[in-house]
Amino acid sequence: MERLWQEQKAALIALAVVIVAAFSSLITVGEKEQAVIVRVGEPVRVINKFHPGLDYGMTGAGLSFRIPFFEQVVWVSKQVLSVDMERQQVLSSDQQRIEVDAYARYRIVDPVRMVRTAGSSDRVSEQLAPILNSVLRQELGKRSFASLLTADRGAAMDQIRKNLDLQAKEYGAQVIDVRIMRADLPDGTPLESAFTRMASARNQAAATIRAQGQKQAQIIRAEAEATASKTYADSFGKDPEFYDFYRAMQSYDATFAQKDSQTSIVLSPDNDYLRQFRGK
Repeated sequence: MERLWQEQKAALIALAVVIVAAFSSLITVGEKEQAVIVRVGEPVRVINKFHPGLDYGMTGAGLSFRIPFFEQVVWVSKQVLSVDMERQQVLSSDQQRIEVDAYARYRIVDPVRMVRTAGSSDRVSEQLAPILNSVLRQELGKRSFASLLTADRGAAMDQIRKNLDLQAKEYGAQVIDVRIMRADLPDGTPLESAFTRMASARNQAAATIRAQGQKQAQIIRAEAEATASKTYADSFGKDPEFYDFYRAMQSYDATFAQKDSQTSIVLSPDNDYLRQFRGK
């Protein structure tokens, strides 16, 4: 064995170098990863690049080759990644300080650009966090606190996602979704004053609705009374004697039918006011 080593030393060393180089040139790319091959600091190709709509097994995952020592591999996830914003205060359009928790979901769709601008997926998250903060402040600053409690909140989230996605493209990322987990008023005096203002606004709105209802009721009542008067006038004009009798009965009812009245009325039987009692 020693003799063989002495005689074939150079050949054995060369064989070992070839075997090590062969194993170093092989890389295994999983379905959930993208491999960016970097040669002398410059990305030259991508293995298993993300393509929307392609099923697993059709994207180029598996064994691949690289030039040992000259080409390095930067691994980029194909999965949906997240960037969380720390809880902080945002000023709304109605000057309310809102404590907001938000997060964004994104995916690396251009790994070459990502490697050139950020270097790694972790760096992308670090770069997107302050951008998300800024975009969120700008958009919520255009809206009132009350609008965040309505369906308008969805429109705000969609606009924030679009604005964040425009800037995320510089890092080879695509923003899929942005969500606000919580949007609350700070505890203490600001919260109590906000509730007081909201209650006052609702009371004012209720008073306005009641006033409008009363106005409409008066208009309807006046129109009904005018219609009734016209109807009475038209009908009584056809029989004046009946009209006189009807009005006398109304007067008697108002005068004599008062409940719990202690008033005494003394009239002569031949008084003209009582003529309808005497009949014809």
